[in-house]
Amino acid sequence: MKTSLPSLGLILTLALLLSGCGVKTENIDMANDKGGAVMGLDYRDFEIAATEAVQDILSSGAVAKQDGSRSILAISRITNDTMQHIDTDQLIKKIRVELLRSGKVYVTTAVTAGGPEDHMSFQARQLRHDDEFKQDTVQGKGELVAPDLSLSGKIIQRNVRMTKKVQQVEYYFQLTITDIKRGLAIWEGETLVGKRGSAKSAW
Repeated sequence: MKTSLPSLGLILTLALLLSGCGVKTENIDMANDKGGAVMGLDYRDFEIAATEAVQDILSSGAVAKQDGSRSILAISRITNDTMQHIDTDQLIKKIRVELLRSGKVYVTTAVTAGGPEDHMSFQARQLRHDDEFKQDTVQGKGELVAPDLSLSGKIIQRNVRMTKKVQQVEYYFQLTITDIKRGLAIWEGETLVGKRGSAKSAW
């Protein structure tokens, strides 16, 4: 008597179903995450680095003006020198938000190291002399405000083998604020985040 064998499709379906068993999806309490640490960078690491940077920037007085007006900050190049594909905006966005809320800084979106962040500042000005638009509503020349400060930085990763089974991964968040007029660094900060775990990790 011949015994029928299960089809390949059925075997693959069962394997997928079994692989998903025991893994429960749940929401994360972002303010009190009890999840274990990971060797790579996660949102908690960016939160730590950004919070430390903002506190140090504001306490140093680097962005404060004597007349009480706000400094105009441009975002320059933030280099990712780690083994991970990360978006440096995870770090910079929180810094920008907190500096803006401090009342001491405006962030320009018309000038960045890679060109305008918001192209509308320039596209809207192309409406000059367009008869379809009321010209008194179109932005005139000489209205854009140039930055007086720039924020640049780098995220560096360093791997250290502790033993055959354990490795240490160090992440350095290095940031600099430059006075554009004089070309001088008026503030610099570094936050170190360290991880120690399995040497088999790809990090």
